[in-house]
Amino acid sequence: MRMRRITMLFGFFVLSVGFFLDMGACTAVQSELRITTIKQEPYTMSKGTQLEGFCMDLLSEVAKKLGFKYRVQLVKDGSYGRQDESGNWNGMIGEVVRGDADLAIAPLTLTAAREKVVAMTKPFMQTGVSILLRKDISEGTGFFDFLAPFSAETWVGILMAYLGTAACIFIVTRLSPFEWSQPQTEQNRFSFLHSLWYTAGALTLQGAGPHPRALSGRVTCCSWWLFTIVLLACYFSNLSSSKTSDATHLTVKGFDDLANQDVIEYGCLAGSSTLAFFKNSNNPVYRRIFEHMERTKSFVSSMDEGVRRAKEGNFAFIGESVSLDLAVARHCELVRAHEVVGMRGYSIAAALGSPIIKNLSVAILQLSEAGELAYLRSKWWASSCIADKAKSSAVQPHSLKGMFLVLSLGLGLGALLAVLELTSKSRRSAAEQKKSCCTVLTEELSLRLRASDANKPQENVDKDKEKA
Repeated sequence: MRMRRITMLFGFFVLSVGFFLDMGACTAVQSELRITTIKQEPYTMSKGTQLEGFCMDLLSEVAKKLGFKYRVQLVKDGSYGRQDESGNWNGMIGEVVRGDADLAIAPLTLTAAREKVVAMTKPFMQTGVSILLRKDISEGTGFFDFLAPFSAETWVGILMAYLGTAACIFIVTRLSPFEWSQPQTEQNRFSFLHSLWYTAGALTLQGAGPHPRALSGRVTCCSWWLFTIVLLACYFSNLSSSKTSDATHLTVKGFDDLANQDVIEYGCLAGSSTLAFFKNSNNPVYRRIFEHMERTKSFVSSMDEGVRRAKEGNFAFIGESVSLDLAVARHCELVRAHEVVGMRGYSIAAALGSPIIKNLSVAILQLSEAGELAYLRSKWWASSCIADKAKSSAVQPHSLKGMFLVLSLGLGLGALLAVLELTSKSRRSAAEQKKSCCTVLTEELSLRLRASDANKPQENVDKDKEKA
């Protein structure tokens, strides 16, 4: 009896040890997960012997939260995962289904077909279907395109130059005694309103009389005339060149515009989920796009080929908006259409019934709420475009800085000549009146700057005398 009890205790001990050994072995296996991925910028890229990218950073953050180790391997056949006619899956989905990998992390689109054979997490990135084009194809004609030859800063500078010139003409014609010899009785021909009208007439090459008679006024006006000639030459040159290039532009802002034209060729990646979206859609516009691509066989074999053809022009590449945004960030001559349809998400795939899938979804949601996913997106989708090349044709203020400088010098010279003319007259008057030159000059300045309406009472007196 005692021997039987000892034997039973020994057997129980052996079973317990075996059980714990099995648990340890299982834990050891699960502690290092096999991860399959695919090379695609900027999700997964090679850096020496290591891999980097958005998906690698995401995997690192998720592993920290869940506390597991992993080993990353590239998918053998270089495919994402598609079901063939016999029902077998290839690519990363196939490796997860067959048990060759525990997880697949890549820009894997969450679809109904994939959800049937693997378990997929909450999406870590939202995307949709959009259009990639050259900027000159996507830009349309606006109501204020006639302002395009000059930048906004240049237009502000022109307005300031116009007002400054009108004010300078007004002051010069009042100060110069050769322009306004008798402020007490003679009416000044150049009021401020007339100075504005005269300056505007010169700007439109029409002219507006009367013209200045004094040297100071003529120097001021000649400076403005020279400025307007160069300004108008630059304006019409830029306007004509932009209109010539716009004549070949075609406005494409969305899928309706794309379907209703036959000038721009368009296509998508062969065998992609984008093609499946158009193929299975009941929308008549999307059906027309699919039928056109099927009829013309305008598919591309890779993302790089689609981007290259879009850069060459006369081709619109249809693809997932996230990938197109990356192409726009890398190639400044490209732009993505604002319209995005068929929203879907990128998810991590695991085997059906995998216990880790729930924890992965929770970790992804936590990263999203903490702003980590947005940070990773801005990190790997950073634009390399320093400036907008499409706006480089607009003339900037520094392009006309020489003419602005010439105009400023001309206005300053005209004002100086007006002061010298008035000083010369004041000297003669001071000698005749035996007064100080400064006193006479001060009286002249006070009279000319305040005499805007001084001549009106005299005019009224003269009219009364004529009536009497």
